[in-house]
Amino acid sequence: MIRLALGTLRRHRGAYLGTFLAALLAVALLASGGLLLFSVLTTQPPADRFGAATAMVSGDREITLTITKEKKDKVKHKTKSERLTGAGTLPTDLAGRVAALPGVAAAVPDAAFPVLLATGDNRPVRGADDAPVIGHGWASAALTPFALRDGTAPGPGEVVLDADLAARAAVQPGDPVQITSRTGVHTLRLSGVAAPAGRDGLPAQGALFLADAQVREISGLPGPTAVAVVAAPGADHSALLAKLRTEVGDAPVLSGDDKVRADLPSALPDYIGPISIFGFVIGITAFAAIFVLTGTVALGGRQRLRELALLRTVGATPGLLRRLLGVESVLVALLAAVPGCPIGVVLANLVAARFRELGAVPAQFTVRTNVGVLLAAVGAGVLVVFLSARIAGRRAARIAPTQALAETATAPGGGRNGRLLLAIPPAGAAIAVLTFVPMGGPLGMGMGFVSCALLLCAVAAAGPVLVRPLAAGAARLVGAAGVTGWLAGMVSRAETRRVTAVAVPLTLMFAINATMLLNSTLSTKLASEEQALRTAPAAAQVTAPGGLPLGTVERIAALPGVTGTAAVLPTRVVLNEGGKPEDHPAQGLFDAGTERALDLGVRQGALAGEGTFAASDDLADARSWRAGDNVDMWLADGEPVTLRLSAIYERSRGFGDVVLPARLVAAHDPRGLAAMVALRGDDVTARVRAALPALTVVPDSAAASAGDAQDQQAAWELLVLISLGFTAIAVVNTFAIAAGARRREYADLRLAGATAGQVWRMATREAVIVVAVGLLMGAAVTAIVVGAFSTAQDGRFRLIVDAGTYLGMLGGVGLLGLLAGSVPTRLVLRRGSLPTIAEGR
Repeated sequence: MIRLALGTLRRHRGAYLGTFLAALLAVALLASGGLLLFSVLTTQPPADRFGAATAMVSGDREITLTITKEKKDKVKHKTKSERLTGAGTLPTDLAGRVAALPGVAAAVPDAAFPVLLATGDNRPVRGADDAPVIGHGWASAALTPFALRDGTAPGPGEVVLDADLAARAAVQPGDPVQITSRTGVHTLRLSGVAAPAGRDGLPAQGALFLADAQVREISGLPGPTAVAVVAAPGADHSALLAKLRTEVGDAPVLSGDDKVRADLPSALPDYIGPISIFGFVIGITAFAAIFVLTGTVALGGRQRLRELALLRTVGATPGLLRRLLGVESVLVALLAAVPGCPIGVVLANLVAARFRELGAVPAQFTVRTNVGVLLAAVGAGVLVVFLSARIAGRRAARIAPTQALAETATAPGGGRNGRLLLAIPPAGAAIAVLTFVPMGGPLGMGMGFVSCALLLCAVAAAGPVLVRPLAAGAARLVGAAGVTGWLAGMVSRAETRRVTAVAVPLTLMFAINATMLLNSTLSTKLASEEQALRTAPAAAQVTAPGGLPLGTVERIAALPGVTGTAAVLPTRVVLNEGGKPEDHPAQGLFDAGTERALDLGVRQGALAGEGTFAASDDLADARSWRAGDNVDMWLADGEPVTLRLSAIYERSRGFGDVVLPARLVAAHDPRGLAAMVALRGDDVTARVRAALPALTVVPDSAAASAGDAQDQQAAWELLVLISLGFTAIAVVNTFAIAAGARRREYADLRLAGATAGQVWRMATREAVIVVAVGLLMGAAVTAIVVGAFSTAQDGRFRLIVDAGTYLGMLGGVGLLGLLAGSVPTRLVLRRGSLPTIAEGR
């Protein structure tokens, strides 16, 4: 069987070229997506700041909840955890108690807190790869260890920078530096420069060291965020760890590679977001690969109907033909995997580089090549090609032997009812998703893709049934163009299966990409609109690189002529959702003055200050909250609090689901800085600039919307670009296969007296019909998904969202389809490319 398959592949290289190209692209995309997801799941922190410590005792770094369920005679425990964005602190006396344990040589308290670093001329400075700057006490320098390269250890009012930060700031001992923390702005003198052995600093974070006695004053921390334990020489480490766990109680004791988890979470690269991003990449590429490969292999099988009929005449059974097609497809897929895997590695690195530029992944993220992932991509590609060939071969192998003597060979068709039955499950599932899943929530974008994919599966299953009336309508319009148009319409109505095979990839190309792009555009647009509505009452907005301390905000609010001040401090909170801790974006709100400078669109209750909080209407509806309810939550550093819900607001896009008192956030979020201050009053811009010239003050009409929405839009556009490139090649490939399969048909037309120009014009008009059918089906799928997504967002039903984007996609896909349908035909019609009479019928 393998020898026969190799023989047919050598003889019919052109027939399998399309399948080879589709398999190559599929393997490359699956390999690239798999490598990206594998790399982000297995990545390790780039540096261990606690390399010199034996073990670390850590404050809270995550919230863990356990649910106990009794089922018959069994008791099941399910534990879920959520990572904190801040760091919980430990008792101030813990280091002394740990140091007294047998086998402990030293116990060093470590306080880690983010700071904004600026030079004397107010130029902001960050670490390598735009890494954050993290402050510590000087005693913590020995834990890496850092050693002084220049100058002296810091005293009161002094600071030591790592060598990399000092070089970026262009400062040397004796120069002033300015640091901003949640406690305020502090001007210190650089006393020295330090670095780890053989390096200028730590990857992923810049290190700044203060005098130990000044850490609490500048950081605002009530105690250390971790305690480092150094074992005495010859001590039994296992016994020491056991004693530590007994002494510290519930506090985590970390050793080995886990020590790095004792660091400040914001000092470590965050890979939670990239996991979902690359998971989505895998979902898109896998669906498109399966969809395209199935159609391409089926269309390639139709090219060989006469050959299969001839094999039937010499005694080949349908089962033998199906096995032959299966073996051929596996061989083609394996050949395609040879260049596909290295192309996938290159593509993964290109995508990672672009995501690093967008800030969607940490700057330190690198792609790791893994043989297992590449083999899995090859296996998935081979499996899809094999199954597609078996499905296509099941129908083609039933061809009657006598059809080998006919002018054309047509595969037995499937029944209309059978196709409709196949289409019902995915269509029903899509309707269920669009109806019952909250499309307006955080799952909206993902569920939009899922529902679009299900509808496309339904379209593919019911393809000929849907194509027949659409092709008939388009054929009537094209038929008005003359005899070639009339003939093109007749051929299209007669060959609905071929039209379906070519139109469905066009449907996929338009629907999947237009849906993602339009939904993302709508989300960004609505976030910008709500941002404008929130700040509409303000006359001006004040910002500073990295943020403003609450003390500075209070100074601004106290300026003469300022009648209203609203400052927001970004943070996160964790809520208990049915035994599962869930992280939510939140804001601390500072509100002062006689006039409100920020309008959240409160629809129930009122903002009430200390001891209370406000929730978005989406979150309140999902949790069935009402004003006056008491709600338990955890703050950024893991501090549990119970607050009363005083208000429910509408304008939460690009803002957050929870609003907390500003002082509460400043006390428990490691940054605790105001991202923006909105002001009301007379001539507030001039007043703020005169009092605080270092701040940036802009009229509210000139204020930009949140950058997160723009970054998210850029990330979505990159995903669309990847999908668009793959589906575009698939469309061209499909048209080329269809054109190659009609060489005999075109030769018959030439023998009947048609000129090459007439045949080409007929094929071009057929391409118009196919493109029209594909775009109509794609537009229908897009309208259903985008309309449902739009309605879920703000109650307005939109079909287009953005006319420029929609028409650009429509025109681009249509033009590609027309070119893909006409150019291959022109090549087939070249002199010498058509079969002659001598080649046999």
